[in-house]
Amino acid sequence: MNKEYTVGSMFAGIGGICLAFKKAGFKIRWANEIDKNACITYRKNHPDNGLIEEDVHNIQNPLDIGYVDVITAGFPCQAFSLAGYRNGFKDPRGNLFFETARFIESIKPEAFFLENVKNLAGHDKGKTLKIIKDTIIKELGYSFIPFILNSKDFGNTPQTRERIYIVGFKNEAYVSYYNIEDADKRKYSNTRTYNFKIPDPIPLTKNITDCINYNKQDKRFYYLCDHMYYNILKTEMTKKDTVYQWRRVYVRENKSNLCPTLTANMGTGGHNVPLIIDDYGIRKLTPKECLNFQGFPDNFNFPDDMAISHCYKQAGNSVVVPVVERIAENIKKVLDIK
Repeated sequence: MNKEYTVGSMFAGIGGICLAFKKAGFKIRWANEIDKNACITYRKNHPDNGLIEEDVHNIQNPLDIGYVDVITAGFPCQAFSLAGYRNGFKDPRGNLFFETARFIESIKPEAFFLENVKNLAGHDKGKTLKIIKDTIIKELGYSFIPFILNSKDFGNTPQTRERIYIVGFKNEAYVSYYNIEDADKRKYSNTRTYNFKIPDPIPLTKNITDCINYNKQDKRFYYLCDHMYYNILKTEMTKKDTVYQWRRVYVRENKSNLCPTLTANMGTGGHNVPLIIDDYGIRKLTPKECLNFQGFPDNFNFPDDMAISHCYKQAGNSVVVPVVERIAENIKKVLDIK
């Protein structure tokens, strides 16, 4: 079947999930994002995707913006992150999952796709994920298929980035693989829900040098000799083929020849800052290189006048595009069977 399936993207950010589904053959009918700077980047790279810059709470009737076959949501992860407040659904940001559920209930798509930090699986001793599961199965009537993938193993992308993904299909509530540990071990690579298949691991053929531009960069990215951390960095950083990371008070070398997990706060100061040595000195990864480690194509760019701190935040909040693309391809196979 060659039907073109439509997607509605909630909490779209700069459009990493949209890009992945589009590459998998879907059509983006609409996307929603509230962050004004992310919207500027989104519009630059997805001018035809119908972006709605609005607080999702203000969209009273989701059907007014259009029916879609698939709803995707990389709902904000701070409420469930180890680095966050650990308040789960008590955190107002956590309630955005229920907005996702409201959209699913109203639009009734054939399928949904959710993405979040790995810590969601064990947050509050599993109670948070159980609430999500019960909402999806008991209230919405969809299947609940969670799995954890690392981009280095499933996206041919040299970044260590583990995320939980949840896929479900309409009228398939009886299909539930709630044991996330088993799902992560590939025990449920084939499910009963129209033969949906969790992607299998693939070889990692790319390395960090494929993502880094070793030519001289903007002077703002370099640590000069008068910087308070320069002496520590110069002593600890000795290899050009390694991405280092500044961890508040020390430098950590990533000996696996992978980029550490990129974070939203890596451009705001002294923590989780990914560092490299090029021919001109010690510097941070550029925002463009961060996009490379997230698997974005070369023609995806930040606006020229976007503040660097916003670029880092947007890159860190995004997804690894090739991983999501592989999941989207398998969702499409399910829809073709239906």
